[in-house]
This record gives sequence, C-alpha cells and structure tokens, in this order.
Amino acid sequence: MSNILKKLLGQTAIYGLSSIVGRLLNYLLVPLFTRAFLPQEYGVVTELYAYAVFLIVLLTYGMETGFFRFAEKNQDTNKVFSTSFISILGTTGLFLIIAFAFGNKIAELLQYADHKEYITWFAVIISFDVLTALPFAKLRKENKAKKFAIFKILNILINISLNLFFLVLCKENPDNSLSGFHIPELSRFYDQNIGVGYIFISNLVASAFTLLFFIPSFFKIKFVFSKELIKKMLWYSLPLLVAGMAGMVNEVLDRVLLKYLLEAPEGVENRQYVMTQIGIYGANYKLSILMTLFIQAFRYAAEPLFFSMKSNKDAKANYAEVMTYFVIFGLFIFLSIMMYIDIAKLFIGSKYHEGIEIVPILLIANLFLGIVFNLSFWYKLSDKTIYGTYLAVFGAAITLILNFLLIPILGYVGSAWATLACYFSMMLASYFLGRKHYKIPYNIKKILMYFGFALLLYFVSILLNIQNQTVKYLFNTLILLSFLAVVFYVEKIWVLIKSKK
Repeated sequence: MSNILKKLLGQTAIYGLSSIVGRLLNYLLVPLFTRAFLPQEYGVVTELYAYAVFLIVLLTYGMETGFFRFAEKNQDTNKVFSTSFISILGTTGLFLIIAFAFGNKIAELLQYADHKEYITWFAVIISFDVLTALPFAKLRKENKAKKFAIFKILNILINISLNLFFLVLCKENPDNSLSGFHIPELSRFYDQNIGVGYIFISNLVASAFTLLFFIPSFFKIKFVFSKELIKKMLWYSLPLLVAGMAGMVNEVLDRVLLKYLLEAPEGVENRQYVMTQIGIYGANYKLSILMTLFIQAFRYAAEPLFFSMKSNKDAKANYAEVMTYFVIFGLFIFLSIMMYIDIAKLFIGSKYHEGIEIVPILLIANLFLGIVFNLSFWYKLSDKTIYGTYLAVFGAAITLILNFLLIPILGYVGSAWATLACYFSMMLASYFLGRKHYKIPYNIKKILMYFGFALLLYFVSILLNIQNQTVKYLFNTLILLSFLAVVFYVEKIWVLIKSKK
C-alpha cells in the first residue's frame, strides 16, 4: 500500500467524520420522516429536494473545482478565493430576486399553489448552501479537515434537533411508535397545514447558522475581484457546470419525471398515487446511503489530493492503486447491505417496504458513479474538462430516453434500471477516452475479478433463499467474510500487517 494511498485513507477518514458519520446522522431522519408522514407527503420532500440539487449545481457553476485548480496554479490563493466568491455572491443575489419576484407563479407551475411558501423557503436554503460551498472548499484546500467536520456536523445537529422538536415532541403521531414522545403542551408549535414544511424550516435554520459560522473568517480575507482571473476560471469551470447539470439529470431527474410519466390505476386518484410512488422511490433510494456517503467522503479527500500530486512521477500508478481499493470498499458496502437487507429495510417505515427491490440496482449504480468520479481525473488533470461535459450529456441522454421508455412500463423500478444503465455507460465511455488522452494503468483484470466474485456471492445468497432467519444471517456473514478473505489474500494485506509489526 503506497504512501499516497495511506494519506488518502487518512484524509477520507477525517472527512468521513462529517461526511459519513455526520451525514449518516442526517439520514437517520429518514426513519422519522417515513413514520411521521405518508408516502404521498414524503413524495413532496423527494421532489422538491430534487429541484434543489439542480439549482445548487447551477448556482455554484463548477467554481469549487475551478478554485482548486487555480489555487494550485496561482500562489495568491486569497485572490482566487475572493474573485470566485464575489462572482457567486452576485449570481446568488440575482437568483434570490427572481425567486421572490416569481415565487407564486413557480409554485403554481409545480402544482404547489396551496404551499407557495415552500418555494420561498427553498430559495433561501439553496442560497445559503451555495454561499458556503466555496468556504468549505477553501477549508479542504487548506487541509483544515477538523474545522470542516465541525461545521458540517453542527449544521446536521441543528437540523436534526429542529426536526425532532417539530415532528416528535410537537406533532401528534397517533398511528405509529412516535406517539410516546409527544408532549401535548408543545402542540401549539405545530401547524398541521405546514406538514412536511417543518422539514424545510429546519433545513433553512441549519443552513443559516452554517453561513454564520463562516462570517468571522470573511473579515480576515482581503476581498479583491480580478476580471482577468474570473474569465479564466469561468472558461475552465463552465464546462463543469454543463457536466454537473447533466450529472444531476442522471442523479435526480427521475424523481421529477415520475410525477409526469406515471399514471394511476383506474379508480385511484392520480396525484395521490404518483406522489406515493415518488415517496416510496425516494425512501428506498436512501437505503443506498452507505455507498453514497463513502463516495462523498472519498471525493472530498481525493479531489485536492489528486491535483496536488499531479507532478509526482508515480502519480498514475497511485491513481490506479486508489481505483482498485475504491472498488473493493464499494463492493464490500454492497454486500454488507444486501446480506442484511431484512434488517436494513427497517431503516424506513413499513409503508415504504414494497420498493425494496430497487436497492441492489441502485447500490451497484452508485458504485459505477463512484468509478466515474475516479475516472474523471484524466480530463480534469489534463485541462480537458470539455470531455466531462460530453460524458455527462451522454449519460443524461441515456437517462432521459430510458426513463421515458421504462417508467410507463415498470414505474420507479424502470427509473432504477435507467440509473444503472446510465452510470455503466458513462463508466465505459470515460475509461476508453481516458486510455486515449491520459492513460492510467488500471488493473482491470483484478477489478473485474472482484466485481465478478462479489456478484456471484450475492446471487448465491439470493438463489438459496434460506427461510430460517438465524441460518440466513449466519450464512450471509460467512459470505461477507469470504469476500474479505479473498481481498486479504489477493492484496497480501496480512503481509503488510506482519511487516509493520
């Protein structure tokens, strides 16, 4: 195991404090939401956050990656940060003006005429999150992982605390296990008409506090704006914006398309049915959180590190080694969840369990997405970011076509398969393009071997279909251990441990 891999693992572990542990705490709200609200109500949350993701990508327009790139090339990091932040501050201000001016019309267009306040709240949430994106990137650039983690976790703790206050202590939940925590005297703080809006209010307050955390550091920065620099940064970052938007099509557009492509069975009210299906899909998507959080933590650690080691003579060999271990960890997460899926599904309310069949599909799909992120460094490091745009648009086209074809036939299961096909296609395309423009010696045979072995173990577990739960868990634990044993043998990990001793 190389020194660069050890450093990456260390950084990933620190960022994991905020990204994995912290976000996991945040995801623990999902059991609350799926028990406090019916699927059609949770469908509103799923849909609106899908729009929010698009807008955050649009309003940051690739500046995070642009900041890393130009801070590495330009010794005046302050100038790079202040120029990019002033640019984002201006565009975010314009977004807020538009959102407040046309909020009512937007609400009617999205079929939320009864809750126009949702649009205003989301506009503010998005703006706060966009304004903290670059300060968080600056902390990563400065290797201030602990401060990064503290700010992220404080945001999450505020959000969780407010949700627990409104949805557990204040809200009456007579039909589920939350009722025992309700304090009748606090009922006056809960308005039934707001409903899922309390989720948004909690998020808004948490995002506001996070922005406030950065205010003292802003006074230490000498803000300057370089027209010449911003032109270069935009030229570099705007292709990443297009790639990011296309990437969001791949990640969240299915939630939006479900609303317009699903049709209720005869005799069933259409809007209630559609929002229920969106809610079930969104809740089961959350069961792939361990994969998503692993990729997120890896991304935070890898992006600045990969840029900094570009000039090292062993850089490409290190990139290849990182990819192998990334796949190993990803497959282990896949097996860990699927071997204990009967336990994992308790994470969401029982009304959502009918969608459990999409979980293995989405886990593998997200692993492919993580591989795509690893492969993306060939065009970022060689300043050929336009290829990121091509790849993302290619994936978006696949997503759109397959969702339009499969949703009317398979419903949200069709969306899951479309996601898998999209990321698999992007992975192949990125790999073959990378071989041509910035060849990295990935150990494809080993990676395919691990993939094949993990999937074989999974299908063995499925085909045996052991009914006795105790026997099933024991057998599945042996399956998981056998995967680890193969990894230890192939990677000679026990030799490294022995030599260290």
